[in-house]
Amino acid sequence: MAFVATSSSTTAISASNLARSTGSPSEPNGLAPRIGSFRLLDRRSAAAVNLSSQRRASSVRPVNAEPKRNDGIVPLAAAVATPEVAEKVEVEDYEQLAKQLENASPLQIMDKALEKFGNDIAIAFSGAEDVALIEYAKLTGRPFRVFSLDTGRLNPETYQFFDAVEKHYGIRIEYMFPDAVEVQALVRSKGLFSFYEDGHQECCRVRKVRPLRRALKGLRAWITGQRKDQSPGTRSEVPVVQVDPVFEGLEGGAGSLIKWNPVANVDGGDIWKFLRAMEVPVNSLHSQGYVSIGCEPCTRAVLPGQHEREGRWWWEDAKAKECGLHKGNLKQDAQEVPVNGTANRDLFEGKNLVALSRNGMENLLKLEKREEPWIVVLYAPWCQFCQGMESSYVELAEKLAGSGVKVGKFQADGEQKEFAKQELQLGSFPTILFFPKHSSRPIKYPSEQRDVDSLMAFVNALR
Repeated sequence: MAFVATSSSTTAISASNLARSTGSPSEPNGLAPRIGSFRLLDRRSAAAVNLSSQRRASSVRPVNAEPKRNDGIVPLAAAVATPEVAEKVEVEDYEQLAKQLENASPLQIMDKALEKFGNDIAIAFSGAEDVALIEYAKLTGRPFRVFSLDTGRLNPETYQFFDAVEKHYGIRIEYMFPDAVEVQALVRSKGLFSFYEDGHQECCRVRKVRPLRRALKGLRAWITGQRKDQSPGTRSEVPVVQVDPVFEGLEGGAGSLIKWNPVANVDGGDIWKFLRAMEVPVNSLHSQGYVSIGCEPCTRAVLPGQHEREGRWWWEDAKAKECGLHKGNLKQDAQEVPVNGTANRDLFEGKNLVALSRNGMENLLKLEKREEPWIVVLYAPWCQFCQGMESSYVELAEKLAGSGVKVGKFQADGEQKEFAKQELQLGSFPTILFFPKHSSRPIKYPSEQRDVDSLMAFVNALR
């Protein structure tokens, strides 16, 4: 006896192969029983088919052969006389899908993501307000996976939060850890807090980016909590879904990973309204003034009115406030990014403000005995933090008019940035300096409270 497929392409295998894999089936009532998609032939038909197959063996290669399976039904190889045209695979247009979902709710976007990718997609959970993503996933009723990056330097409160989330949702978070050898080499060569001196990028690369890269290599898609309002200067064009421009997925190569951002268009305040309404666990650090939460040494609470990203890597320029996980969504040049419609205009404009040039700043530095004290803001027009203090600083200039204290501004980005960093103590924008009347060196304003009363108190203490 032998089997032959009843599909459009007739395939034969020897009776001896069949006997080893399935045994000898019976033929009750003289009918050829069917097993799967195969039927039995009589010996003469089988012999004819086998002879024909043997004559073609040297000239026909296997096409569309199914892989070996354990059920013993699918043949080890299949030879067909006429190759069939492979079915055309439709490639998803994710730019078009992003446009279709632009006005969709986070729940709809989450449902679409989980429906399309099933077990090959996972939520990236940072231990902050993106617990909302887990809640949305739960509300879809679909199975979902969650992973997180444990850098080894998180706050104790964040670890407690992880545990509370697992218990609340009945899940196990898949933790990814940095390579111990890489961390050891970094700490031994540069110390525990080198990022305060040479920037956080290297530490983040070892503790976050590379572990994330390993995690994503096992997925076809991932879900993040990126929002446009988190950092208007760098995340202003985050789409709800996209082909990941940086990382690779399970199949490898460019375009092998899809990135979903269900809350891209949601305001941070609305996220918190949702979390309160659903009574989900939240990180206790939020009640202490922390908004954006990362590693303990690089995160601090923000003051009322400050942008959430001011609590991250506060010692660095506003354009550097990213760790590299979402590099593909960042603006290449934040100076060109319109924020609140101010990209094409200057800041701190008023009749009581003096715009200082490079020569003016150099002369101010050289004066050992000034006739009048000065307060000067070092700023960049594109910086949202500078924009946030504009009204306070203009009001300060109005209050100090005629008082003997000059109020100035110096645009310290672009070509002037290195000069400002070396000579004017520029660390991040804005930097505010007071030049006393009888001192050669300026005094840097240490606080991030930039309301007019706080600035006035600083001036009055030193004038």
